[in-house]
Amino acid sequence: MLNTLNESISAEELSRKNTGKLQKFGVKIEKPMKSDRISDLPWDVLNSILLHLPLRDAARTSLLSRKWRYKWASLSQFVIDDKCFTNSLPDKARWGEVRRIFHQVQSNHCGPIEKFKLAAYCYPDHSDLDEWIIFLTLKGIKELILQDFSFVRRFKLPSCLFSCPQLICLELHGCIVKLPSTFRGFSCLKSLQLTQVSIISETLEHLISSCPVLERLTLLNIDHLSILRIHNQNLKYLKIDSQFEDLSLESSPLLASVHICMIPMNTTMPVYHPRQLEGGKPSNLIRVLGCLNGVKKLTLSSYFIEFLANGNLPERFPMPLLNLSFLDLKEMRFTSLKDIAALFAILRSAPNLEELVISAGHSNEVISRTVVDFLREQCLYDFFFSQLKVVRFRGLCSTIPEWEFLRLILAHSPVLESLIIVKYGIERVPQSFLLHLERASENLKITSLTL
Repeated sequence: MLNTLNESISAEELSRKNTGKLQKFGVKIEKPMKSDRISDLPWDVLNSILLHLPLRDAARTSLLSRKWRYKWASLSQFVIDDKCFTNSLPDKARWGEVRRIFHQVQSNHCGPIEKFKLAAYCYPDHSDLDEWIIFLTLKGIKELILQDFSFVRRFKLPSCLFSCPQLICLELHGCIVKLPSTFRGFSCLKSLQLTQVSIISETLEHLISSCPVLERLTLLNIDHLSILRIHNQNLKYLKIDSQFEDLSLESSPLLASVHICMIPMNTTMPVYHPRQLEGGKPSNLIRVLGCLNGVKKLTLSSYFIEFLANGNLPERFPMPLLNLSFLDLKEMRFTSLKDIAALFAILRSAPNLEELVISAGHSNEVISRTVVDFLREQCLYDFFFSQLKVVRFRGLCSTIPEWEFLRLILAHSPVLESLIIVKYGIERVPQSFLLHLERASENLKITSLTL
């Protein structure tokens, strides 16, 4: 080892002497570069490392060396969000920066692009966006997410997007969706979200039914919907927050989580009146929800409950909702006999319900005696919420129907562990009053809060 070290020193000394001589004659000697272990990593490893950085930081690696100049432009995923821009950049100037990103990627990218997400508030140029989507389809895009940008008019999607067999996730915002005649479905699509999209009912129905492995469907503020038909054998999650006149959920046997918020078609009217059924016909409640035999989590809005209550309401469903464990009712109208009757039809049909969340809606309607009598009659029935453990009641105004409902829940829930009451105003419900309420559970904790 000593001889080797001496030989090494001698070689270094000789190298220095030779270098000095050469420099005297004006010859420039470049210092040997140290090994760059990171740059020599395989591209799939570098790609994985850079994907953990915001795109803006990944682009800054172009300053490291010539070798790194365009590495960021060949990433397999691109997320353009607010982090890509300085705070001082105006919203209307942001698209210029996005266009520059597009140009760099289109000019230098090698390999596939699996994911693209545009989630920055900006004003996109439709021709740029159209060209970019065409480029992504040629790159085998698997996840395409467009969300939260500003628009004056809807953007018409290029037809080539509907010929992407690899698509797994598709989220569209501010677009016009028209399926080309060549559309044969998305054989790999598992998640579909449409927000502020213009699409007619028939096109949407065809799109949903043409995705055989679709698991998640989200529809938010969709234009031009009349009858909304959701028919998909594989669908597990459904969220609707939009205007529509009618809904069908047939042939969707695997639905486990359903969230439906119905927005009135005519928002100028203070009260929404759903389309009336002919006398003697079953209610919308059974027609729409009666097929959800596998549902575990159900969230319904006030207007949709009113829609469901239209028709002849039964005491319970023909087939019980045996898997339903969580029920959330938003803006529940305790002044409406039909709505309350629909609520109890659901409760009687959910023997395994474990958690009930209700927010009370408020109106100027006069509380009728029939509503109070109906609630008091329910206490006489021999049915119990045998699995109910948690109840949260938000927006209590201390009306008689609200208290009658809570009395019923307390008296018919033998394993109830927690009741949380959130009351409007500055005063909580007195603890002395709560202690005097009859309860079936010995291990119940009641918490009173204020909004």
